[in-house]
Parts: sequence; C-alpha cells; structure tokens
Amino acid sequence: MSWMRIRELVRKEFIQLLRDPRNRLILFVAPFIQMLVFGYVVNYDIRNIRVALLDNSRTQESRKLADAFTGSDIFHITYYVPDDRRMEEALLKGKVDMAVKIAPDFASLIREGRTAAIQIIADGSMSNMAALRMAYTATVLDRYNRETLRELYPRHMSYGKIDARIRTWYNPNLDSQYFFVPGIVAFLVMLISLLLTSIAVIREKEDGTMEQLIVTPLKSYEFITGKTIPYIIISLVQMSAIIIVAIFWFEIPLMGSIPLLFFATCLFLMSTLGIGLFISTISATKQQAMMTTFFFLMPFLMLSGFIFPIANMPQVVQWLTYLNPLRFFLVIVRGIFLKGVGLEILWPQYLALFILGLFVFTGAISRFRKRLD
Repeated sequence: MSWMRIRELVRKEFIQLLRDPRNRLILFVAPFIQMLVFGYVVNYDIRNIRVALLDNSRTQESRKLADAFTGSDIFHITYYVPDDRRMEEALLKGKVDMAVKIAPDFASLIREGRTAAIQIIADGSMSNMAALRMAYTATVLDRYNRETLRELYPRHMSYGKIDARIRTWYNPNLDSQYFFVPGIVAFLVMLISLLLTSIAVIREKEDGTMEQLIVTPLKSYEFITGKTIPYIIISLVQMSAIIIVAIFWFEIPLMGSIPLLFFATCLFLMSTLGIGLFISTISATKQQAMMTTFFFLMPFLMLSGFIFPIANMPQVVQWLTYLNPLRFFLVIVRGIFLKGVGLEILWPQYLALFILGLFVFTGAISRFRKRLD
C-alpha cells in the first residue's frame, strides 16, 4: 500500500468537495440548520392545550371546575360554546384540542354527595398527544375532587396511605429534547456520511475521471481508502460541531466519555460508509444514488427507536432492527450523553456495530473491486 498515492487521492477528494459551493453548503450549513430545526420541532412536550367548554350547569361548582383547568399553565379555555354543534365544529376545524361538557345537574349531584359525570372529548387524530392530554386532564380532575371533598366534609380524616416519592433519573424534568437531541446527533452523522459517500464514485464516473484512475498504479483498496478517509474526517469534524451545539445551545448534559463516543462513531461510520460505497456501485447517476440513499434512510430512521419504541413493534420487525446500525449507535449516544455509562454496559452495542460494519464494508469493497477490474 502506497500512502503517498492515498494522500494525493485524499487531497484531490477534498479539493473536489470544497470547490463546489453546493457541497460547502451541505457540509457546513445544513447540519446546523437540521440540528436546530429537529431540536426545536421534534418535541413531545405539551405546553398549550386548547379547550372548548360547554357549561350547561352555569353554577358556582361548574365555574370552579373551569378555574381548575385555567389555573394550570397548560390548559387554556379558548372557546365557550353554547351547544353541542358548536363544540363539534370547534373540534372538526382543529380550533381546540379537547372539549369539556358539563351536564345541567352537575352542581346538584355534587351537593347531594353523589357522583357527577362530565364529558371529555379529545382530538384523537394524533393518538400519542391525545393520551398525554387525557393524562393531564385526569390530574386536574383529581385535584378538583380532593378540594371539593374538603369543602363538603371539612372535618379532618386521617387514614393510612402510600407516600410515593417519585424521582426521574437522567432526565429529571422529562424534557423531550433530552431524548431527541442525542438521537439527532446520530441521525445527522448517518445522513451526511451516507449521502456524500454514495455519490463519491458516481462523481468520478460522471466527470470522466474514473478511467484515468483505473489506468494509474492506484490499487483498488488504495482507491477505497483514499475515497473514505475524507468522509471519515468530515464526519468526525461535524460530529464535534454537533456535540458542541447540543451541549452549549440545547444544554444537553454529556455525562460520559468523549473518546468512547468518537470510537463508537468510527464503528458506526464503517456501516454508513460501506452502504454509501455499495450505493455507488449500483447507481449510474447522482440522482439514482441520492434516491437510493433516501430509500435506505427512512427504514433506518423508523426501525432505530429514534421516534417509535422498538418494544412496541411487531416481533418480526423487532428482529429486523438488529440489522440496523443506527439502532445500536442511538443506544450508545444516549447512554454516554445522559447516563454516563461506558464499555462495561455498552459493549454489546459496540460489538454489534463492529460486526455490522465489518460485514457491510467488506461486502461493499468486494463488489467495487469487481466493477473496477
């Protein structure tokens, strides 16, 4: 192996990448824009629930129930509707997230010490958000029930109870950004490395320089090495920049070892660069390469646990996720960022990344060698 030939090929690759303004935009601007957009947009935190209230009781008790909702910073009664038709219209047009309907006999039932029912209608078009809204609603109603009982039965009642002292580790405030931002770090590394590598060989073919490279003394493995080294360097530099943004902009704690994180990134790059080289060998144009790249990206994203828990997937699909390197890299990134764990805990993920990367990269090189001969 001639390192001089590899060095010159690496230098040529950097010159080709950086002289194109579109590539400079992809390399230096796009990752930060995507990081900011994903970091703020992909969020499951509920801070504003719009409520339509249909109060058929119009009593002190029903007004106290309305105050119980508005007393929270989360619920905002945006519509006081006069009838069922207006309430349904508000839900259909998406003006409110949920509706509360209070029956005419609400106050009389409470004063008699009986159970009074109210109707809660939530927009279930987004099931996960609807479930969270209903959970917040149950909390408000539970607080209202306790206050009402104290008013109806003012004497002190002492009884045994469970004192649950709940503490959430690794994400005390249950912020969605703690979950999503480390995942975005992993996804952006995969996106950039896979996209750029998939068009690396195609660019040589379209520019007419592939034939010139074939007739040079450059060996096929030297060509692969020279082609992949620039993207390894670029991915690691981008990884560093994205981590800095995650720590200082989004204030995500980095509890674990930075060298272990970069070691995992190198193992992960074996898979992404190998897939990118494989795409280069089966594509004839840059457009084909980019379309094929996005064909790989979506399954990787959906089957990684980045958005949807793997445990909720069908058993057959769960088995398929073991072929996804992003699944293991996400566990490592989140474990190092939030939990501060090391190899003693994460070694199965490191081993899986190494095996997948070795298999994919070796297969891509062998196929490329056949095309080069």
